Amino acid sequence: MKNYFKSEGFSVGLAMFSMFFGAGNIIYPLAVGQYAGDKNLFAMLGLILTAAVMPVAGVIAMILFEGDYRKFFGRLGRIPGFLLALIIISLLGPLGSTPRCIALSYTTLKSSFLVMSPTLFSAISCGIIFLFTVRKQYILTLLGWILTPLLLASLIIIIAIGLITSTGAPPVEASHLQMFLHGLSEGYNTMDLLAAFFFSSTIITILKARAQENGAGKESYFNIALQASLVGACLLAAIYVGFSYIASFHGSDLVLNGKDELLAAITMKIAGPYAGILVCVAIALACLTTAIALVSAFTDFIQREVFKGKVNYEMTLIGTLLITFFVSTFEFTGISAFLWPILQITYPGLIVLTFANIAYKLFGFKWVKVPVFLTFSCSLILYFL
Repeated sequence: MKNYFKSEGFSVGLAMFSMFFGAGNIIYPLAVGQYAGDKNLFAMLGLILTAAVMPVAGVIAMILFEGDYRKFFGRLGRIPGFLLALIIISLLGPLGSTPRCIALSYTTLKSSFLVMSPTLFSAISCGIIFLFTVRKQYILTLLGWILTPLLLASLIIIIAIGLITSTGAPPVEASHLQMFLHGLSEGYNTMDLLAAFFFSSTIITILKARAQENGAGKESYFNIALQASLVGACLLAAIYVGFSYIASFHGSDLVLNGKDELLAAITMKIAGPYAGILVCVAIALACLTTAIALVSAFTDFIQREVFKGKVNYEMTLIGTLLITFFVSTFEFTGISAFLWPILQITYPGLIVLTFANIAYKLFGFKWVKVPVFLTFSCSLILYFL
């Protein structure tokens, strides 16, 4: 057991967890718990399905495609596949998830002690992300052995205090099925399945290079990637459950201006004003680690697939961060309002694409365009209805 915790699979699993765990992974489990009250168990089953189980399916699919997202999305056709990949990576990068991380970090730090304009904070955050991302070969080591243990320690302390001081969740008038579907839908907002397509590609590429250096075969890095995805998913599910329950116990009487204030408000309530430092550490680490991974993945994609290597990595990275800075000024609520309808429409189709591609690799199932595009169409119709 001790050897396992020292293994590469466990280390990469920690890195994968920290890559996934960003702004949406903090806020939406809390929001679900606050909403679900005494029926939180059923809401959590839905959330874990879309925000922990589905990302593992996404990683498995990418492992089967050897981390090649061109082939993965290309089964829909060259142009539709490229456009879908571009939309997804843009939502993960400067148009959605990355600026959302910065915005949430600002909101929480402001609730604790920060006296700074959001514009200045965004500029400083983008500078820090640049410093960590410009040397991308060190990302796995930085995330796996330095930032993730500190992040986990902060999160565990918050959850432990919340559970120990709980007095029970208030009753909520809703059916178990309604709560399950609510959690299922809110899980889309974590964007973990979208992240799985590109994070796993980055990780598999790095593991491939390591395997070649060590003279190991394909099976070696496949096994490590699979182990890592299971470690990351288990950690995500555990944190989701913990966060949702402290919100169901302590969040019912809170008056907030937005979901992004939940973590700071709950922590201050259960642990007092001096817990502000703990909140800052947890949020800053979660947002930093995810933003680093997202920016790196987006920059790689744009440099290779759009610029075809004609623009160097550093210049592409600077352009990425400039867009990120601009979008982050819309703050968490504005960014989430922009993302919500897109995720509600696209997520079901991406789930179908994931399982269709897994079935293709394992069983030779060839149908993909009809079920995926039909699902996208149905989601679009249902959204407007």
